[in-house]
This record gives sequence, structure tokens and C-alpha cells, in this order.
Amino acid sequence: MDKLNQYRQIIEKILSEYRDWAAGANQIGVQECVSFDREHDHYFWFHVGWDGKRRDFGVTVYLKIEQGKIWIEEDWTKQGIANELLDAGVPPEDIVLGFQHPSKRPLTEFAMASPNPGIG
Repeated sequence: MDKLNQYRQIIEKILSEYRDWAAGANQIGVQECVSFDREHDHYFWFHVGWDGKRRDFGVTVYLKIEQGKIWIEEDWTKQGIANELLDAGVPPEDIVLGFQHPSKRPLTEFAMASPNPGIG
């Protein structure tokens, strides 16, 4: 299996497991969801619904794949989605902490991709 398809499967499995776990909390009126856009390689775990009279919507995890690397653009998990990716066999040089400013990325064990992945 090529790397792109392997990374897609890893991401989908991890996010689906998180969704299933969060759905077990059974917050009435709020639904846990995942969305996988394989054509553009964008992957989301989010929640949507009503908490009483208050609208409840938020993205918990947003990942994308660009230039052979998994970009973590949003991560509100306690243990960090990067750790899940590492445990699944993704090497640190293929993980970009997109939520970190590019000047901070060299201070981590992860990839230091260009701030605009389309140019570097």
C-alpha cells in the first residue's frame, strides 16, 4: 500500500475511534461527527448540536495531508493526536504541527515544513 493511502487509513481509524469514544459520553442534543474528504485530503472530528438553548459546535481535530506529510491544524485532544499518529507508525518527519508558528517548529521533534505548504 502506498504511503498516501496508508496515512488516510490511519487518520480515518484514529478519528473514528475518538468519535466513538466521545459519543459514549452521550451528551443529549450534541452529536459527535467525523468528515473525511479524500479528494482534497482534509479530515475532521467535530461536534454539533444544542446544549439547552445554546448552539454547540466545534472542531476537535483537523488534519490534512499535503506533500506527503500529515499536518495537524487543530488538536483539542488531551494526549495529542501526534502521539496517536506516532503510535500508528507515522514517523515524526512526516508530521507537521501546523497549529505551531513556523518559528517554533524547529524546537520540536516533528517536521519543519514551510508555512505555506504550496511553496516548499
